[in-house]
Amino acid sequence: MKCFSGSKLATKSSLRFPPLLFPNKPISSAVTAAARFSSLASRSRWICTYSDASRSSPGSVSLSNRDQYFSTMAGAEEFVKGNVYPNGVAVITLDRPKALNAMNLDMDIKYKQILEEWESDPKVKCVLIEGSSPRAFCAGGDVKQITCKNTLSDMIEVFTAEYSLICKISEYRKPYISFMDGITMGFGIGLSGHGHYRVVTERTVLAMPENGIGLFPDVGFSYIAAQTPGGGSVGAYLGMTGKRISTPSDALYVGLGTHYVPSGNLASLKEGLLASTLSEDPHNDVAALLAKYSSNPESEAQLKLLLPQITSCFGADKSVKEIIEELKKHQQSTEASVVEWANDALQGLGKGAPFSLCLTRNYFSRVASGYGKHGNEFTALKGVMTTEYRIALRSSLRNDFAEGVRAVLVDKDQNPKWNPPSLDEVDQKEVEAVFEPLGPGIEELKV
Repeated sequence: MKCFSGSKLATKSSLRFPPLLFPNKPISSAVTAAARFSSLASRSRWICTYSDASRSSPGSVSLSNRDQYFSTMAGAEEFVKGNVYPNGVAVITLDRPKALNAMNLDMDIKYKQILEEWESDPKVKCVLIEGSSPRAFCAGGDVKQITCKNTLSDMIEVFTAEYSLICKISEYRKPYISFMDGITMGFGIGLSGHGHYRVVTERTVLAMPENGIGLFPDVGFSYIAAQTPGGGSVGAYLGMTGKRISTPSDALYVGLGTHYVPSGNLASLKEGLLASTLSEDPHNDVAALLAKYSSNPESEAQLKLLLPQITSCFGADKSVKEIIEELKKHQQSTEASVVEWANDALQGLGKGAPFSLCLTRNYFSRVASGYGKHGNEFTALKGVMTTEYRIALRSSLRNDFAEGVRAVLVDKDQNPKWNPPSLDEVDQKEVEAVFEPLGPGIEELKV
């Protein structure tokens, strides 16, 4: 999640999208673009950084402005710690517990540098990623004050760092193991969900609540969603409603987790990994070790039980309005569990910005429809991230983002004034426009 300053100028309906991001509004260079947005900075109201977890529930802990300022001043070396053990197991520890291990720009860069060094180091056989505390693996992105300059070039730097890191993880040539213990939201899913081995515990909490602050579920979640049951319907449901997954059975069913290991066994699993003699095929060694320590969840996946209803509502051919109408039908069900699910889903959709909901629906449908088809740009994650980069640059500059952050995280009145304010007023041409190639002078994502 990224929080930028909310410019007063951006509240005008005419500034839904900056013209310079579109090919029919040429600019001479990215520097020109940066200068243009720099002019907004003096009239901006600074909004401090937050992690995804801080906006997803009233009981979450967020840092004070002062604490956040000083925490982001610390170097990435302090927050991203890499160690290589004698047997070739390399461990990255996210150690920023006061911010629930939220990632800032320097941490993104450091993380990727470490992975690149280890990938070419023959002494390193596999990589383990963990958080330093049981509360959180990673609560999301916490980009340090892009608002300090409020320039397009800053946003380009941040999204390039995040998205190129995600692509690196997805194509990593050595076993990549994530201990997703505790809160794992937003960019936390980006760091773990695209890796080989994804270990969840009974303390794991997964969510993508970005629509609730006027953004959209990014970090390649659309690609993960496309592979979920129901032809991607379950992933679309999670992305659109921001629904939390808090049981190992659901995490495994969706595919966000590959193994369930009770939290009490994580230390033993790590000790076993560090004590292992890894062969020329460390994937086999890691798989065998995970099989030894993993368990079957005690409960059945609730999402599996609700799959018929989820598919009927969130199939790729449904518009947002059609989804809502279908959910209202399920509110009349004779099954209490279905009624509860439908009520909860409608409540989740009700928190999202109308434009964000339409954008997410369109985007996830495109990826789900294209996934697995030869020659389609969305068959590979790189193609997804290229499109996502365009969407992210444009969405982060819309008024809805600044307004969502204000209402949910700053003033906390939970009463955002979205623009447009209703689904009926969303311009579908404007939704389609976010997918267009970037304008002259702004390069596409390089991964």
